[in-house]
Amino acid sequence: MSQSENAFAENLPNNANDLICFTIYSAGHALNRAYAPLLRQLNLTYPQYITLTVLWERDGLTVGELCRNLKLDSNTLTPLLKRLEKAGHIERKRGTSDERQVFVFLTKSGLALKAHAASITKCIIDATDLDLLTLETLVETISTLRDNVLHSLEKK
Repeated sequence: MSQSENAFAENLPNNANDLICFTIYSAGHALNRAYAPLLRQLNLTYPQYITLTVLWERDGLTVGELCRNLKLDSNTLTPLLKRLEKAGHIERKRGTSDERQVFVFLTKSGLALKAHAASITKCIIDATDLDLLTLETLVETISTLRDNVLHSLEKK
């Protein structure tokens, strides 16, 4: 190993608290714990809530489009959609021109849940104790990190 490689290796994080993956993982866990009591009142899990937020932005997406928006595989999303449908928040319909496509639509119940979104978001923002500009920058930075990692995996 060259001297510069050796110096680089010596400066790498060597414990969990210094690893970016652990920091993001533990922050995600903390955020999920903050969301849990708010969503429990609505009988929703965090993945269900995020799915609804995507549909509130654009109703009638295909399952494939939802997968891309949520960065999930269809085998992960399908059971989640079944639970949302059973709860009466969404309806899935097969495409008329292509029956392989399944479209997801909000029901009145699913649309009504949007009335809680602003207060939930405010509670989470308050829990971070960060100003909006810092949060916006953080979201942008973490999104870039996620996209870069996903892009590097696609190259392999």
